[in-house]
Amino acid sequence: MEVVWAVGQLGAAWLALVIGLVMLPSALGISLGISEAYMWVLVKTLEWATIRIQKGAKKPQPQMPRTPTANGIIERDETPMEKEISLLHRADFEFSHIFYFCRKGFEAIVEDEVTQRFSSEELLSWNLLTRTNVNFHYISLRLTVVWVIGVIVRYCFLLPLRFTLAAIGITSMIVGTTAVGQLPNGSVKNYLSEVVHLTCSRILVRALSGTIRYHNKENRPQKGGICVANHTSPIDAIILTNDGCYAMVGQVHGGLMGIIQRATVKACPHVWFERSEIKDRHLVTKRLREHVADKSKLPILIFPEGTCINNTSVMMFKKGSFEIGGTIYPVAIKYDPQFGDAFWNSSKYNIVSYLLRIMTSWAIVCNVWYLPPMVRKEGEDAVQFANRVRSAIAHQGGLTELPWDGGLKRAKVKDTFKEEQQKNYSKMLVRNGSVGSLSAETESD
Repeated sequence: MEVVWAVGQLGAAWLALVIGLVMLPSALGISLGISEAYMWVLVKTLEWATIRIQKGAKKPQPQMPRTPTANGIIERDETPMEKEISLLHRADFEFSHIFYFCRKGFEAIVEDEVTQRFSSEELLSWNLLTRTNVNFHYISLRLTVVWVIGVIVRYCFLLPLRFTLAAIGITSMIVGTTAVGQLPNGSVKNYLSEVVHLTCSRILVRALSGTIRYHNKENRPQKGGICVANHTSPIDAIILTNDGCYAMVGQVHGGLMGIIQRATVKACPHVWFERSEIKDRHLVTKRLREHVADKSKLPILIFPEGTCINNTSVMMFKKGSFEIGGTIYPVAIKYDPQFGDAFWNSSKYNIVSYLLRIMTSWAIVCNVWYLPPMVRKEGEDAVQFANRVRSAIAHQGGLTELPWDGGLKRAKVKDTFKEEQQKNYSKMLVRNGSVGSLSAETESD
């Protein structure tokens, strides 16, 4: 009985500490300086670790095979194919010319520019979280001791703290939105709904030790608009909701996520679709247009890529979000991988293992840029508008812009994509005179 009493007292003290020092300040939007001090110590520790690694790398090491670069597992010749083809066809055909195309084919098989976007980006220096970095060769005794201390801190202190905050935040979200949902529609209900969403999102951000820098806040999405952003992680929505409220769009889920969806939709006009409905593009467009037409409703938050990309690129935006009409508010999100990998490879990890990895990382640090609002130009179709918005987001976030569909994460390449690449290749040949010269030779023979 005494043991149970002692455990209860310890749990009560822990809960009081979490609520008093972390939850209440985060709910009120104030900081006691604890997060800033933690980040300062963390940055200094990682800087020291980097210096130790660099010093160790300068010492004589046994000869090892050449290691891959940080940007990939092979070195590529970045010369455009069109330029290479023009050089090849200046001279008479030689059998060795086919080696260029063979090399390009092998490069695409070993490491294409799409598949690598669905795996965690490689770090330039070890961040004391894992020993799998391909550029990390040297481990000193001091680094090993610091790594062990880091494991103890992350799993024995940070993980329980973050789990407690996450449980409080999720429970508060469910209870708060359910209570607000019982009120009649009106300004009071809308105000309280925004307070609940903002408060719970701030608690959840603290549960991730989140440090977020918002830039150009004057461009924040307004009611009746559509906010589109690049997609790296499920926590993207929490990152954005921490600074403003949005109406979410997504598919209905089961389990805990389903409970949260059913509770939040009572207080806020989120747009949830059944699995059968989301395949009906016209129905989706109709419901979103109805939402945007009401200027009193919160801006819709949409991730047009449709899947998570690994924080290095922006892939094709689905045109459906840009057929609705209204004002588009682009947002660029860029995470700092030095403190933790925010990317979720949903085809490899389930949500539980992903959240465990996130909650045992050092912190979630990211920058969010609000870009100037954009509208569809006269004569511009939805695809062109989507590409223009995507380019703006990629440029601001320092991300690579790729024309490929994120659906390739799970599906095979569509025939239309193959045909498009074949057409581009044939155009290169025509522009460089290869087809014309070949026809002339045939006629002369």
